[in-house]
Formats: sequence, C-alpha cells, structure tokens
Amino acid sequence: MAAVRRGAAYFLRSSARVLFNCKNTAVHKPRKWTNVLYTSLASFAVGGGLCAVPFKQVEQLSHDSLIRRAASLVTDSSTTFLSQATLALIDAITEYSKAVHILNALQRKYLTSLGKLTKDEEDSIWQVIIGQRAEVNDRQDECKRFESTWISAVKMCETAAEAAYTSGADHASITMNSNLEVSVSQVEKAQKLSADADKKLAETKLMEVQMMTQQPANNDEEEMPEAYLRED
Repeated sequence: MAAVRRGAAYFLRSSARVLFNCKNTAVHKPRKWTNVLYTSLASFAVGGGLCAVPFKQVEQLSHDSLIRRAASLVTDSSTTFLSQATLALIDAITEYSKAVHILNALQRKYLTSLGKLTKDEEDSIWQVIIGQRAEVNDRQDECKRFESTWISAVKMCETAAEAAYTSGADHASITMNSNLEVSVSQVEKAQKLSADADKKLAETKLMEVQMMTQQPANNDEEEMPEAYLRED
C-alpha cells in the first residue's frame, strides 16, 4: 500500500513539472517571434535590409546620419571608378605616345635613306612603317575610348562630391574634390607628352613634303611608294 502511495505521489510531481514547463514554453514562444518580427521590420525600415544596422542601434541613428553614411559610401565607390579610369587612360596615352615616336623615327630613317637603299630594302622599311601607322591608329582609338570613360568618371565624382557636401559629409566631399584634382593633373601631364609626340610627327611630315617638292620632275630615282604616302 505504501508503494502505491509513493508511485502516485511521483506521478503527480512529474505531471506538475510537465505542465509547468509547457506553461513557460507557451509564454516565451510568442515573445521570441515578436522579437524576430520587430527586428525584421527595423531592417526593412532602414532600407529593405540593404543597410547593415543592428536593431539596437536604429533608434540612435537619425535620417541625417544615415544619409551622410550613404554619401560617404558613394564617394568611396566613385573614387575607385575614377582611379581605374585614370590609370587606364594614362596607360593608353603612354602607349600611343610610344607608338607615335616609333613611327616618327621610322619615317625619318626612310626619308634620310632615300636613294641609298635598294628597292627591296625600301620596300621592307615602308612595310614596317605601314604596320606602325596601323598601330598608332589602334592606340589612338583606345585613347578615345578610355577618355570617354574617364570623363564619365569625372562627372560622377563631381556629382558625388556635391551630394556629400549637401548632406553634411564635408570630409567626404573635400576628399572627393582632392582626388579629382589629382586625376585631372595626371591626365593633363600625359596628354602633354602625347601632344609633343604628335608635334614631332607633324614636323617629320613637313620634312617629307619639302623633300618631295625639291625632287626634279624628271628625277630618275625611285619615287616614294604610294603605300607610304597614304596616311592610313
């Protein structure tokens, strides 16, 4: 009989613990889902989850603060775009200048060697010149393409700097304008080298024209190949 009483008492205590645990679970479960819902709504309110701001910090950030942060991010990405575009354009201008200098040297060598070379030697030289002219044209097209990209990057950075200044992100705006000045200065230096190369090539072209006009009409020497006289 005592064993039966002890078994009944154990059963009642076990049942009470189960009911108590179930009651606690029923109380805490809705609170858990409520927290998840509030956190999700907070993330959505701060930009559909695009801004990684913890829920506890949302109440401490104003719209002005978030806008300044976004403006700083825009200036950072714009600076990256500008840097890459500037590097590409400078490299393209440098390669173009090298190609022009090579072409200039070849043409001067050809002009100063007229009448001293065999027909085969002349043909060999002007074939190289024609190939170098094609190289110059390709490099020039590349310069134009990267220059267009660089101009777009400059415009984007100017807009980003203005937006940063308007939003109150003064440091980001100042940094952006400084980066713009450096980029423009570097491109201008590269363009000056390119202009010098073009000037020397024009001088060689003038020398070529003068030599042609000085040749007698009945000159028995070999005439310049037509392919050399073409500009393409």
